[in-house]
Amino acid sequence: MKLFPSVYRQILLGLTFVAISGHSIAQQKKEYSGNPVIQGWNADPEAKIFEGQYWIYPTYSAPYDEQVHMDAWSSKDLVHWTKHPDIIDTASIKWAKRAMWAPAVTEMGGKYYFFFGANDIHDDKKEIGGIGVGVSDKPEGPFKDYLGKPLIGKIYNGAQPIDQFIFKDKDGQYYIIYGGWQHCNIAKLNKDFTGFIPFDDGVTYRSITPQDYVEGSVMFTRKGKYYLMWSEGGWGGPNYRVAYAISDAPTGPFKRIGVVLQQDPKIATGAGHHSVIQIPGTDEWYIVYHRRPLTETDANHRVTCIDHMYFDADGLIKPIKITNEGVAAVPLK
Repeated sequence: MKLFPSVYRQILLGLTFVAISGHSIAQQKKEYSGNPVIQGWNADPEAKIFEGQYWIYPTYSAPYDEQVHMDAWSSKDLVHWTKHPDIIDTASIKWAKRAMWAPAVTEMGGKYYFFFGANDIHDDKKEIGGIGVGVSDKPEGPFKDYLGKPLIGKIYNGAQPIDQFIFKDKDGQYYIIYGGWQHCNIAKLNKDFTGFIPFDDGVTYRSITPQDYVEGSVMFTRKGKYYLMWSEGGWGGPNYRVAYAISDAPTGPFKRIGVVLQQDPKIATGAGHHSVIQIPGTDEWYIVYHRRPLTETDANHRVTCIDHMYFDADGLIKPIKITNEGVAAVPLK
């Protein structure tokens, strides 16, 4: 059959349209991280941005006597993650015997400092343990013992020395915010992270405990305000959750506003002990947290997830929707 030139042109135009349309659809299709965002039983995630990559540093979720090492994960886009195994363990921290958990990681002067709780001490007169520090030249470690002893090995203001968070203020001052047993302290770190600088009134460990605080503190600033977030409820139960407060200063006062992250009986329970990521140069925020799959009853069976965190016009955090999809890819520029 002989085709006229006009017919050829119509066929070519049609094929070109199909090709362009297919390319556009492919471009529009987004990749999502899925939840859990990393594999395995991992809890208490610390999320950071270092050297142009996202990082997650979680607790290895296991019985305390097995909880003696930690891994890290890195990603360039929040979707594809690379595991960095055994970045710190009790072999490198000689005084830590068990229950290493809830890392907090920060960079200062070209080095990376890995703060952690260890040994689950209950009596500081009889037990050695508390908050220690590892140091490395790289965000993936390995981290070696920085002090050879706990940075905080005593119980001040009723706060068990665990669940630390490192906050750098706009003036360059680093603070440690920490505490379990329903008590939260803040202290000013000295310039080399070997100790503390007292506040102007002579107090070193200041209590900033808000109503219903249990553990897992996180602090960040947005539009000149200081946000303190924490976990409430029992970590092994379904009602573990995250609440927050806002203040004009890192030392408070912090008045509880309400719960923003909690279980969804259709998706997962025990959503809590989190950290926060802000995409640099934007007002785009994410929450990285752990939760328990619906089929699990073992308290240690926790997985790390990521979802969006939004604010309303008054700067209040909107209730966070936990999802199975997770978040779309966000490459760092």
